[in-house]
Amino acid sequence: MPVFPPSPRRTSSRVLVATALAGGLLVAGAVPASALSSAPVTAGVARPAPATVTVTGSGEATATPDTAFVNLGVEATAPTTKEALAAQSTAAQALLAAVRAQGVADRDVRTESLSLNPVYQYDNGNQRLTGYQAGQSFSVRVRDLSRTGAVIQAAMDASGNAGRVGGVTFDVADAAPLRAAARRAAHLDAREKAAQHARLSGRSLGRLVSLTESDSGRPRPVEVPAGALADAPASVPVAPGQVKDAVIVTAVYELN
Repeated sequence: MPVFPPSPRRTSSRVLVATALAGGLLVAGAVPASALSSAPVTAGVARPAPATVTVTGSGEATATPDTAFVNLGVEATAPTTKEALAAQSTAAQALLAAVRAQGVADRDVRTESLSLNPVYQYDNGNQRLTGYQAGQSFSVRVRDLSRTGAVIQAAMDASGNAGRVGGVTFDVADAAPLRAAARRAAHLDAREKAAQHARLSGRSLGRLVSLTESDSGRPRPVEVPAGALADAPASVPVAPGQVKDAVIVTAVYELN
């Protein structure tokens, strides 16, 4: 039986169908260039920095003192170092005994200085050694302010002409509450200033970005100088006044 070759028309149609199917797969899996160029790009875009305002706030607080620090001392002059030291030692022991008798504990008495110096007399440009001066000073903490004057008077009475008063300083035993009150005032001052700047700029105050506290140092209370006590009556009156603390802060706020 004779074998006839396949029809040319049927072969070409099969080839066209296969080509069309393959082309469809390629088109379906590919992403057009126009689609790539139109896709939104979100990575790597930097947001603009928010506007900020930097302000400085200051705050103060005061408190009534509850502690006094009295600077007491003795000085003695004698022809020799041995005699000067002996006289100074006798006067110092009498002073300390009188302080303790007024209820001051040993832990509240501290030696501040101890000295021994030559004493010269000058005559027509010539220097002549006449003796030696020995001295010692103490810091005495008086926890009961009502006893401050009595402590000073007792110390001077006991040490006689050798006694010296260097001054009195009033303070608070616990300074933490005073510092906290001053810090709170400084913080509120800074925020109020920042809020005003925001209003003037037509904005609203945003979050706090940073806050820095400057160590302004707690001001010491007003000291009573030694001269004020030199001619004082027997009661030696003292006025504690007020203790003041101050804090300065620098704050940075965002502006919305």
